[in-house]
This record gives sequence, C-alpha cells and structure tokens, in this order.
Amino acid sequence: MKKSFGLLVGAALIAISGQVAANEAEEVGAKIYERAFGRGCGACHDIASNPQLKELIKAGKLPKDQFAKVLKEGKNGMPKATAAIMEVGPVKKANMTEDQAIDAVYSYLAK
Repeated sequence: MKKSFGLLVGAALIAISGQVAANEAEEVGAKIYERAFGRGCGACHDIASNPQLKELIKAGKLPKDQFAKVLKEGKNGMPKATAAIMEVGPVKKANMTEDQAIDAVYSYLAK
C-alpha cells in the first residue's frame, strides 16, 4: 500500500512539474513575442496587412517546423529572427537553446 501511494505521489509530482515547465515556457514565449527586435513581433504581425501569427497557428495553417524555418532563415520581408529572440532577457535567464525558445513562442501563440 505504501509503495503504491509513493508511486502515485511521484507520478503526480512529475505531472505537476511538467505543467509548471510548460507554463514557464509559455511565459518566456510571451516575452519573446513582446520584446524581440526591441519592439516585439506584434509590431508587424498584429496589423491587418501582415500575417496574423496567432490565427494561422491556431487554424493549423502554420506548422511549427515551417514557423521555425522562417525564424531561422527569414522569408520575404521577414528578417532572420533567432538572434533577436536569443537576446530577450528571459530567454537568456532560462538558458534556453534556440529550438527551445522557438518552441516557447510557438506554444504561446498556439494558446
């Protein structure tokens, strides 16, 4: 009985810590969106004449791999963004890799 309870508590703690990590990553993703390039991604992507990232991602029209490719390589008027993303304070503080930071902003936009 004690062993089963211990396993149950351990599994619950792992699930909770995973949720906390996901929430922290989304918070960093929000900071990336607000601060990258010093003025935030929304300066271009929250206006009618440019792609609405949140809507594209939520509708499944912009998969994560394609999103990451544009951030890494740029496309049309969109400059490469990974250097600007990696300069955002919370990304540095969390010691995220480039891929983790991209995942964080994608998760934030998908929310």
